[in-house]
Amino acid sequence: MKTNPTRYSSAVGEVWVMMTMKVRYCHNIFDKQVIREFVYALLLQALLRYGIQYRKIGFDSNHVHITLDLGIRDKTTVAKLLKGFTGFHVLKEFSWLKSWLFRSKGFWNPATDCRSGD
Repeated sequence: MKTNPTRYSSAVGEVWVMMTMKVRYCHNIFDKQVIREFVYALLLQALLRYGIQYRKIGFDSNHVHITLDLGIRDKTTVAKLLKGFTGFHVLKEFSWLKSWLFRSKGFWNPATDCRSGD
């Protein structure tokens, strides 16, 4: 039993999940170190900005794994917050990506995979 659970105005506890966010069209852009490091920094900013606790962030060639606490938010809301913040800034910083790889669409695949775990 946890001795110091997270407290919210209407709930007490934590919901840790492993969230996977895949790049649209499965492009292997995280093989480029500069993009991977930029997205990592953006994710840290977004997590801090929205008060989301996390334990681990990992990258594969075309997706990101994040172990995080949903808190009182649902997984769709957390995904929208993280994807919206990071996607906007990535395509702003690397504008060539939008026309070259993403055909003027968004950076992230609309689907998000979340699994419970600890």
